[in-house]
Amino acid sequence: MNGAQALIRTLVDAGVDVCFANPGTSEMHFVAALDDVPDMRAVLTLFEGVATGAADGYARMAGRPAATLLHLGPGMGNGLANLHNARRARTPLVNVVGDHARSHKRLDAPLESDIDAVAGTVSGWVRRSLAPADVAADAADAVAAASAGTTATLVLPADVSWEDGAEVAAPVAVRPAPQVAPAVVEEIAAVLASGEAAVLFLGGDAMSEEGQLAAAQVTAGTGARLMSETFPPRAARGAGLPDLTRLPYPPEMAIAALAGTKHLVLAGAESPVHFFAYPGVPGTPVPDDCTVHVLSAPGEDGVAALRALADRAAPDAAPVLLEAERPELPTGPLDPRTMAAVIGALLPERAIVVDEALTSGVGLNELTSGCPRHDWLNLTGGAIGDGLPMALGAAVACPDRPVIGIQADGSAMYTISALWSYAREQLDVTTIVCDNGSYAILEHELQKVGAQSDGERARKLLDLGGPALDFVALATGMGVPATRATTAEELADQLRRALAEPGPHLIDAVLRG
Repeated sequence: MNGAQALIRTLVDAGVDVCFANPGTSEMHFVAALDDVPDMRAVLTLFEGVATGAADGYARMAGRPAATLLHLGPGMGNGLANLHNARRARTPLVNVVGDHARSHKRLDAPLESDIDAVAGTVSGWVRRSLAPADVAADAADAVAAASAGTTATLVLPADVSWEDGAEVAAPVAVRPAPQVAPAVVEEIAAVLASGEAAVLFLGGDAMSEEGQLAAAQVTAGTGARLMSETFPPRAARGAGLPDLTRLPYPPEMAIAALAGTKHLVLAGAESPVHFFAYPGVPGTPVPDDCTVHVLSAPGEDGVAALRALADRAAPDAAPVLLEAERPELPTGPLDPRTMAAVIGALLPERAIVVDEALTSGVGLNELTSGCPRHDWLNLTGGAIGDGLPMALGAAVACPDRPVIGIQADGSAMYTISALWSYAREQLDVTTIVCDNGSYAILEHELQKVGAQSDGERARKLLDLGGPALDFVALATGMGVPATRATTAEELADQLRRALAEPGPHLIDAVLRG
């Protein structure tokens, strides 16, 4: 058995049976070995950033790693932005990166690069297989490392892949998430019983249904406020869950949201900081006189910690939960809020919403909060271009659930080729492009950092016109049926039709409000 065959068989035996790939010459034996291991599903993407973002979306929904197959250092470099997002989300992900044959490394061929160094910037685990006899055990270790909530990168030299002498390795046992000590729960219960203003701040696994319900019981019994990270990796949402406020993105709004808080209790979340520095603005919205307490750190069992805290601090409290409620279907021209109302009115049960709406997302959380139960995936690391690939991965992970991508126009162009993979795999993904013709988020940032300019040259760097992007033509050119909506009525009609028909669809929602 050659190294590639043993590697793929070991990955499948360890539960990694989907690979998002953009291979090259050094990965050809991995490609050939796919016919020997039909249990591995290989999904071709036309750009490495689509492969890495799709693996991120898959793992967030499946709860287990997907693999990527990338071509040498430049291929990994192309996928780096969405590996950054996956790292910030603590997504379990296994990268297999092909490299030159060992004898070829010393020749400094044109594609030679320091893959290990590049991988180390976004990976919690990096290893290079040095012989065919090592590759299967290395793969099993990679899956175990990834399953703990990190990106694991295995570098596979071409000759290690093609040479014989490899054997399949057994899966490595994955350690369960560490439990929070009872003393920590007691300490937090005492803080919440003090009567001082407190916020229970959720992230990570605490954003699951179980975590949110336990947290809502705690806040109902203690009077603490309930809030979450701005961009949690995956959030359960909808009727029957608490009305969970997300910390706002704009610094002035985040500061106002936490004003007066004396105790910030973290459950699965890091202490919040602003995405960027701004003149005269502190780097964190946490008040200077607020004490930050850690109930559970990312990677610990936050759900169990919240249940224990509920039993200790609020054993008889009944959580306040959202009633089923949808907005009325709006009429008239499309703007971000009417778009959000249409989505809220028509969102199907068990939908997976992938949100990269950015500045066009005004009203989305509010107008979908009482919808039937659904999951929401967010852009965790701020590297735009993750939305279309994440929807690809989520649809592969959950083929029985509708996926709706709400996608800003500018960031869509980073990974627009994901649409081709939607069509090839015939995935049930409906993409709504928020078409405002600009990098609107950068227009806001220009003002915030004190660099406001009325000059034509500055405006041109933030404007997507001249020529205007034609998303209907782009989508149909890659095999995805597409329509354009300029009114709320048109969007509602097109969204109903897209959700009723199998396969991918794109709606170009022209927002001019």
